[in-house]
This record gives sequence, C-alpha cells and structure tokens, in this order.
Amino acid sequence: MASRLFGDKKANIRRAIILVLTAGFLVFLYFFNQVEIVPLTNREGVSYEKARVIRVLQDNLQQDGTRAGSQTVEVELLSGDMKGEVVQAQSLSGYLYGADCTPGLEVTLYLSRSGENIQASVYNYYRSPILYLLIGLFLLTLWLIGGRRGIKSAIGLVFTFACIIFLYLPMLYRGFSPFFAAVIVVALTTAVTMYLIGGATKKTVSSILGTIAGVVVSGVVATVFGSLGNISGFNVSEIETLISVERVSGMQVGGLLFSGILIASLGAVMDVAMSVASTIQEIYDQNPSLDRWSLFKSGINVGRDMMGTMSNTLILAFAGSSISTLVITYAYAMPYNQVMNMYSIGIEILQGISGTMGVILTVPIVSFLAPLLLTRKKGQNILAADHS
Repeated sequence: MASRLFGDKKANIRRAIILVLTAGFLVFLYFFNQVEIVPLTNREGVSYEKARVIRVLQDNLQQDGTRAGSQTVEVELLSGDMKGEVVQAQSLSGYLYGADCTPGLEVTLYLSRSGENIQASVYNYYRSPILYLLIGLFLLTLWLIGGRRGIKSAIGLVFTFACIIFLYLPMLYRGFSPFFAAVIVVALTTAVTMYLIGGATKKTVSSILGTIAGVVVSGVVATVFGSLGNISGFNVSEIETLISVERVSGMQVGGLLFSGILIASLGAVMDVAMSVASTIQEIYDQNPSLDRWSLFKSGINVGRDMMGTMSNTLILAFAGSSISTLVITYAYAMPYNQVMNMYSIGIEILQGISGTMGVILTVPIVSFLAPLLLTRKKGQNILAADHS
C-alpha cells in the first residue's frame, strides 16, 4: 500500500514537473515570437481567399501536356469579409500558378483591393482539405498500428514541427547562428521525442546523447568540407530572395545550408540511436553479468546491420529531392568536370554524405554510452570499471 502511494506520489511529481516545463516553454515561445517581420512586398489590401467557380466566361486554354493559357471566370467568395459576393477573375493556368477552372471547382483567389477597385485572379487550386485529409490519415494509421506509442510519436512530431516554426525560424530571423539554432532545436526535439518513446530510462538518456552527438558530427563534417570546397548557404538557388531577407533582418544566410543538414539528418540518427540503445538494454536485461565491452560489441554488431539501410535512406532522400537536377544533367549530357563542379551537385553530395556520416558514427557513440549508463551503480563513477 505504502509503495503504491509512494509510486503515485512520484508519478504525480513527474507530471507536475512536465506541466510546469510545458507551460514555461509555451510562455517563452509566445514572447520569443513577438518579433516584427519587415514585409518584403507591399501587401496592403491584398488577401488570399477561398472561392468557388460559378461559370467560365471565356476559355483560351490550349492543350500542351496539361491545359495552359488563360480563362475569365465568375467566382463566389467563400471566406473573408467579402464572403458570398460574386466577382470576375482571371485565371492564367500554367505549371506553377493558376488552375484549369470548371464550374464547381474550389480555388484560392488572389484579391487586391484599393478603394472601390477590386482585382481578382485565380492563384491556385484549393488544396487544404486534401492535405488535411492526408495528415489525418497519417495520424489515424499511426494510432491504429502504433497504439499508445503511436499517439506519443504523433505528439513528438507536433512538438518537432512547433520547434521548427516557433523557435528555429525566429532564432534565424533574430540573427542567431544557424548552426547554434539547429543544435538547440535538435537537442529539444530529441529529448522530448525520446522521452515520449522510451520514458525516463538510461536507454533514453544514451539515445538522446548519441543522437545529439551524431547530428553535430553531420554538421561539423558538412561545415569543414563545405569550407574546403567553397560551398555555403550563398550557393543555393533561392539566394536572391534570401539576400533580401538578410537585408531587413539579422539572418546569417551563409550558415543556413549546414544548419539544414542538421535538421535533415535528425530523423535517421534518432532511429539508429534508439534501436542500438534498445538492443543493448534488452541484451543486458537478459544477461546482467555481461561486461561493458561485450555490450559495446553487441551494439556495434546491431548497428552495422542498420548502417547500410539508414545510409541508403538519407542519400536516396537527398537524391530524390534533386531528381530534376539529375534529369537535366543526364538529358544535356553534361561533361564530368562540369557536373562534379556544379554548386547544386556539390551541395547534394555534401548533404548526403555528411548526414550519412552522422548516422554511421552514432552507432559507436551509443554503443559506448549505453553500457556505461546501464552498468553504472548508484554512487559509482560512470567511467569506473564495471563489476566484471
């Protein structure tokens, strides 16, 4: 009875600490996001509203793989202070903007108002419901297959997304070092996600430390070899827009590339770290007499099996994101020296290899840390020789 009450008391204290930390973090994010963003374009009188096409007044679209050209349409506004009103709009249907309008189609409408003058054009298809449906399907699948652990994983994902939007981006805009901002976000999201998945255990601690170390290794490798190869955040395709942002804020554009590598490699590194730590704990629970060296070797053996698949995962992810560049390079039969010295190719190789280096080196790091923590007794120095 006493042990149950004591256990409940400890659980309540833990919940109270979590609630206080969560509330404190939310308050911090609220005040930290009170930053004035200098507009890069004049948006006075401009809004984007949901609308439905009532009828097509003029159709000049031409068939060219997809229908491209222009249309004049009547649309009914479904949101905003003009909701319910019918306006005439132009739809310049192309590959990036506009829509192939038909009666009943829901679109995103660009509205520009200046006094009594209203200009309207179809910005794009209204995709929000489809995207929300996809997200809902993902969360439902996570819950059905993963149960409570799936729900915890979803909470971890939401927390990670919130950290990127409400902490990482404001830090960049305020002028913090991109590398430092990424390390802070990586440490926070790793700690919360690992705690949700593994609880407050030695396995979780070793996974957190191993993940942070592995991700930092990725960033260091990318920074060093990027410097040697004269590659930086100034060599990305969006540099002109980023320079405009840098002029009105404190953002350090040059470090964005390497900061992004830390964020991109986080998922794969977390996966490897938790898998290796879980395996070592399982082995130790089955045979507590094993020494640290034996547990280390077991972690390395398990990690070796994961290195190949996780390395492929990262490299293929980066390759997939740059498939258009690869197709153009192939179609134009570019010579070897041109291809290997293109900024875009150099950036993709740098991202893929440095991220994979982080995954690989996470294995020995976690294999070293997990046995140290698991075999440590209360009051014993963590580096002291184990009982074997």
